[in-house]
Amino acid sequence: MSLKDQNIIIFSQMQFDNALESTNYTMAKHLAKDNKVYYVDRPYTWFDYIKFRKTKGFQTRKAHFFSPDNSLIDTEIPNLKIVISPPVPSINMLPEGKLYRMLVKLNEKIIGNRLNQLIKKLNISNYIYINSYNVAFPSLHKLLKPDLTVYHCVDPLIEPYQTRHGLISEDILVKDVDMVISTSKELSRQKGLLNKNSYFIPNAANISHSQKALDPRLKTAAILDGITKPIIGYFGNIERRIDYQLVKELTVMNPDKSFVFIGPVDSYYIKESDFEGKNLYLKGAVPYEMMPAVLKGFDVAIIPFKKDEVSNHIFPLKLFEYLGSGRPVVSTDFNPDLKDFTADTVWYCANAAEFTEALNASLKDTNALQKKRLAVAADNTWEHRILEIEALLELNLKKKLGQTTVFA
Repeated sequence: MSLKDQNIIIFSQMQFDNALESTNYTMAKHLAKDNKVYYVDRPYTWFDYIKFRKTKGFQTRKAHFFSPDNSLIDTEIPNLKIVISPPVPSINMLPEGKLYRMLVKLNEKIIGNRLNQLIKKLNISNYIYINSYNVAFPSLHKLLKPDLTVYHCVDPLIEPYQTRHGLISEDILVKDVDMVISTSKELSRQKGLLNKNSYFIPNAANISHSQKALDPRLKTAAILDGITKPIIGYFGNIERRIDYQLVKELTVMNPDKSFVFIGPVDSYYIKESDFEGKNLYLKGAVPYEMMPAVLKGFDVAIIPFKKDEVSNHIFPLKLFEYLGSGRPVVSTDFNPDLKDFTADTVWYCANAAEFTEALNASLKDTNALQKKRLAVAADNTWEHRILEIEALLELNLKKKLGQTTVFA
């Protein structure tokens, strides 16, 4: 089966120009190879509109906020358009209750009006609607007329701003859509309790991008200049998931190694003491385009996530990005399901002692081990995953419409 020539509206939690590549937008780009995809950028609130008015992101969107006839932004992919919606009232600070839910309906109506105007203007009669992890608008699809409704769950809701209303909203959304796709087995199991039509499709990676790290002509990112080798590196968001106590122990146990963290920092979770080690470097965010040059400078790539009540819900995108770059990978054993997808190419560790042992072994890397990692990465590309997603979408679309023939 293959999904082709369909109209797909993806309403996402992630902005299209986010500093790091997201599962949401990556999926949109791949679906747009054979279908027309309209990626609804996460709506600005009025608070965002004021706070970010001097930023590049705001300027990119400025001409589109209040113009229904000019709500689309073209991308480098002809079939992929970004939809900018009007700002909506900021309501997340309100307590859960009738007032909050009434204002949710108001926000949904604002976005729904913009989308219905666009649908009418483009003469779109049939389309698939995918809510990609935006639980703040749980019933938006009811204001539209899609042929198939989908919830794409890419992570557990764990941040305080998410759980304040999101746990209730997500349940509303999951119960009401035609199907749910989750990126971890545990998420799929939980959503399956509310919607029997629940599927597990793990994250993948843009291997063609991360493999650039193998190019001998590529220069190592300048952000790593002056840092003593070997470099034990992390690339991604620096926030709640990281086990900062483990990181401290590792820096003390491995004074001969440099631990480098590159990515946007969530200051809500980080204390000054978290990055005080002499061999610990917090370098800030870099554009996603620089990822291969950064990974090239890593001697070992790490995922030092906490093992807690939500970590087995997480299937990190960076896992296959690391493998695709050819780097040795060491991780905590936060999600046992990961072993099913990485064979024996990744070290999964329970504590700092095991992690240190794995780091030392990884620094004795061989070409044969690197080839095994690259082979695993090649089996977990977005090209593979998108075929699974398309097959599920087509199967459920056919069932919903009561059709017995496969779409061309």
